[in-house]
Amino acid sequence: MELFEQMIEATVAGDQERCVSLARQAVEQNVEPLAAIEQGYSKGMSIVGEKFSRMEYYLPELIRCADAMKAAVDVLRPHLGKGGAGGSKGAGGGPGTVVIGTIQGDLHDLGKNIVKTMLQAAGFDVHDLGCDVQVRRFIDKAEELQADLIAASAILTTTMAYMPDLVSLLSEMGLRERFKVMVGGAPVTPEYAEQSGADGYGENAAQAVEVAKGLVRADRGGNSR
Repeated sequence: MELFEQMIEATVAGDQERCVSLARQAVEQNVEPLAAIEQGYSKGMSIVGEKFSRMEYYLPELIRCADAMKAAVDVLRPHLGKGGAGGSKGAGGGPGTVVIGTIQGDLHDLGKNIVKTMLQAAGFDVHDLGCDVQVRRFIDKAEELQADLIAASAILTTTMAYMPDLVSLLSEMGLRERFKVMVGGAPVTPEYAEQSGADGYGENAAQAVEVAKGLVRADRGGNSR
């Protein structure tokens, strides 16, 4: 079986030992780390996400698979910078920097953690603020890091009401054009994301990564930062 296919299979199985072993094998064979992540582990995690959405996998399986992938990515991550992707905004093509967290009042972080893991797997520099994150804290951290994206998640309908506040505060501070905003979570819909003023929405982790890539590409289209 081809190496990437083995990575996909091991990720879907949630076999952490096998995932790590294959990552080490990739390093030894000088396989491009980002290719191993995108063509192997991320594809496996996309399948896991689909199984979860169809209720073929439940939370324990989802967590086990995400942990297996993260362990493999930890092996590969030190080698990612060798191709020029070390700086989040570097000319080597690093996707960018993301500030992520669960919006204030919400203590659920499983979905956010999976999105974080997959963003990291795609090469993003991800800074996780955790749960119950105040709107202003998202912005302060994004300013500090000169981030590309702010990603906010919510599981409760009561807390997703803070998402428009994030966009509004950015506008009030004169920072709306500096940062792209993504939102997601079980109760969030594409319509709500649009109404809140967000730039992007991901129905699942795999989609969130693709949307993030697209937003950063579009943002950098007019300049070469």
